[in-house]
Amino acid sequence: MTTKTSKQPDRRRHHRFSVVEGLIEPITVRFDANGRGIEQPAILTDLSAGGMSMVCFAEPPKAKKLDMVLSLPGLKSVPITGRVARMHQKGQTWNVGIAFSELSSKHRMVINKMANDNLDCETRISLSLPDACVPDCTFHFLCVKPQKVPQYWKAH
Repeated sequence: MTTKTSKQPDRRRHHRFSVVEGLIEPITVRFDANGRGIEQPAILTDLSAGGMSMVCFAEPPKAKKLDMVLSLPGLKSVPITGRVARMHQKGQTWNVGIAFSELSSKHRMVINKMANDNLDCETRISLSLPDACVPDCTFHFLCVKPQKVPQYWKAH
């Protein structure tokens, strides 16, 4: 049995960012199982242009496809189609990994930009640079870092 260590490279094609608790409303996911749609609430935990991870409070149906509309600060009403890539039960919750099969290139670029801006910010913070927060950061709407500069809020 092999375990992932910090020295093994990340195989993901897209940078991922965490969605901080309390910043968003729970999402509703529509699973298409056995020819019928089953809607279920979930909490989004992280997001990339290639997929997302969420926590469900009831066991998700065994479905090959799911449809949802994602709304976050900076991303409004984004239609997504995906498939369940992994599912792990932990107590009374299920951590579900979703791989996107349909996401517009426009929204894919926005999510990638948000993830890259967050990664750049984390790098500037780790290097103790004085201006970690920059005015054109697309992740700013989701940021709760203490280095966040309030005047950089942009109206959307």
